[in-house]
Amino acid sequence: MKAIALGAALAAAMVVGGCHAREVEATTTATHKDAAPPQPTSGVVALAPESLMHIKVDETRGTDAPQVFTATGKVQFAEDRIARILPPVSGQVQQLRVQLGDAVHAGEVLFMLNSRDVAAAFAEHISAHRDLDLAQKTFAMTRDLFDHQAASKISLQQAENDVAKQTARLQQDEQVLRVLGVDMPESADHEDAIVPRVPVRTPISGVVTERAVTDGQFVDTQAQPLLTVADLSTVWVLADIFERNLRDIALGQRAEVTTAAYPDERFVARIAQIGNVVDSETHTVGVRFLVANPHGQLKPGMFATASLYLAPDSNALTVPASAVFTEDGKSYSYVQTGDRTFMRRQIATAPDSGNRVRVMAGLRAGDRVVTDGVLLLRQEEAQGPSTSLGTSHQ
Repeated sequence: MKAIALGAALAAAMVVGGCHAREVEATTTATHKDAAPPQPTSGVVALAPESLMHIKVDETRGTDAPQVFTATGKVQFAEDRIARILPPVSGQVQQLRVQLGDAVHAGEVLFMLNSRDVAAAFAEHISAHRDLDLAQKTFAMTRDLFDHQAASKISLQQAENDVAKQTARLQQDEQVLRVLGVDMPESADHEDAIVPRVPVRTPISGVVTERAVTDGQFVDTQAQPLLTVADLSTVWVLADIFERNLRDIALGQRAEVTTAAYPDERFVARIAQIGNVVDSETHTVGVRFLVANPHGQLKPGMFATASLYLAPDSNALTVPASAVFTEDGKSYSYVQTGDRTFMRRQIATAPDSGNRVRVMAGLRAGDRVVTDGVLLLRQEEAQGPSTSLGTSHQ
């Protein structure tokens, strides 16, 4: 009897336990049905309706504007428009007339140089003048004697030869004085008026950019340049261009240069030289731009940006610059994929005119990209699935 009662009790417990298990399973299933759907994968953000008011989107669109890319560099002197003034002879600087920053004109005297070498050259020139005068008088007298059969032909030829020698000597002395820039006396009669000084002139018009001499200083021909005169009406901009852009540039190509000092000014430039060596670390090539600087606004040492315009690309797409953000050196945009969903997409860009960016890869025509609210989407994406649907606003 007891065995039968124990079996009945066990059977009843099993029935109750099975019913309880089914109730737990049903409850668990219902709980799963009421939970939020799984979140999208990384890079996709779903916003709550109340957050959409902070988002603005714009469509990518094609452009017929010429492509443009920029290169940064520095303004430098045009080396072919610089005159470095050296002393032609040793001596003492006198009557130094210019200061740093002064404008000078070609042929203008910068200072005088008092020199013993010049005095010696003057003395030699005067001596050559006198010897030539004597040789010419001797030749005239010998010819007269020869005509009257009072002198031999050999004597006449010797006198003629002396005149030729003295003429050559005088011409050589005059050439030396011309090289020194000295105004030569017309004859030996002006010996008392000779002053052994050399006027040192500038060969070009420009501005005095360096001065390493003072009035009264003694200098020699081994000295560094005493003055530097630079013509700043044309300057160079030396910039580095990536090797991938080399196929797009050529000598003589037009460009525009801008600076932080004059952001609204566009200086006309052209490519004057393209380097022959690619830097192994930066993969860039040095390019020299020749830039017109008629008002002297561009100063050597300034940072500058050179913009080069290429042929239009009918397949080119552009987006507002505000639609692009950078992380870890890569560019991204958020593309709207649904009413409330946005996907991060990596893109390749290049500069374009105005406030737009040229998209080289990663987007298609008609894609709707976020132009305002990018920071909000980045914050929502960083917070993860728990907030991207706006649960924090409940």
